[in-house]
Amino acid sequence: MQGTTGLVEGVARIAVLRANALGDFLLAVPALEALKRAYPGAHLTLLGTSWHAEFLAGRPGPVDDVVALPPISGVSTPEPGHPPPEDLCEELLGREFDLAVQIHGGGRFSNPFVRRLGARVSAGLRAPGAELLDRWVPYTDYHHETLRFLQVVALVGGVADGLEARVAVTGDDRAELARALGEPPQGLVAVHPGAMDPRRRWPVERFAEVADLVGRPVAVTGTRQEEDLVMGVVTAMRRSSRPAIPVVGALGIGGLAALYERCDLVIANDTGPRHLAAAVGTPTVAVYWCGNLIQAGPLSRTTHRPLISWITACPRCGASGVDPSAERCPHDPSWVADVSVDMVMEQARDLLGDER
Repeated sequence: MQGTTGLVEGVARIAVLRANALGDFLLAVPALEALKRAYPGAHLTLLGTSWHAEFLAGRPGPVDDVVALPPISGVSTPEPGHPPPEDLCEELLGREFDLAVQIHGGGRFSNPFVRRLGARVSAGLRAPGAELLDRWVPYTDYHHETLRFLQVVALVGGVADGLEARVAVTGDDRAELARALGEPPQGLVAVHPGAMDPRRRWPVERFAEVADLVGRPVAVTGTRQEEDLVMGVVTAMRRSSRPAIPVVGALGIGGLAALYERCDLVIANDTGPRHLAAAVGTPTVAVYWCGNLIQAGPLSRTTHRPLISWITACPRCGASGVDPSAERCPHDPSWVADVSVDMVMEQARDLLGDER
């Protein structure tokens, strides 16, 4: 760790870089709240993407405004060949940020970008070989992301007041839900079979079995890209008297938050919607690969129950999944198939108060 720590004097404008997906953002919310608590009069700008701008517009929380970044390699897209646009850098420089905070990875690409903001003080994460910031903590493997980000904001005086993200559900969110689906049934349980990485997906037929066994009205949620997974769950269910409600691309993130708010439980893979459900106060049961649990699992167990897969090598070729220096093998089988339906149902029944 380099540089002094503690509050920075005279901070009126803060920039925070976190330009990735839903779950990634929600893991950072406690750090954003800690920053806002440390500098209550400062304007906090999130350097994010277009979905952040849409979702956070008018939503209560620590973010005052969002700059939706264009594709920038290693910053807002993994694709090579997209340098930071000069006009964007000039525009951000003109905002005269007092404090720039990098909670966006090890810093190979993000630290040079943050330095170009010209803030009086920069703080963030640094992997070996990455450009220096004024204040930094080492970026290491197998460290929970929320705790990692809270370490960063502690460098500039941020103090946590909780470890789990909270997201406000607005009247617009609830109106979107009503337009799309009407009035959700009482006792609703949602299952979410998708995940960005196919290795994190629990088998579709097991989600269907859980949906049959839970004994409640069920909604199956997913994006348009996950339609096959959603419909796979719906068609594999045997409960013809009460079929599940497929919710495929029908809701934005705000509408999905409103749906999860109405659920008694959400059962999911390790994915952004699981984090969203938790952030609106809904209990969750989720299937996690062990390495992902360390970095992104729920930090409490009262209402959030992760079921852990201990598979550590590719089920097809044996390539290591726990060596951070190992290259990813080309195979995409489920790495979480050793989690049983009985394991999930035990936790689901406990959270639903079902004594069967």
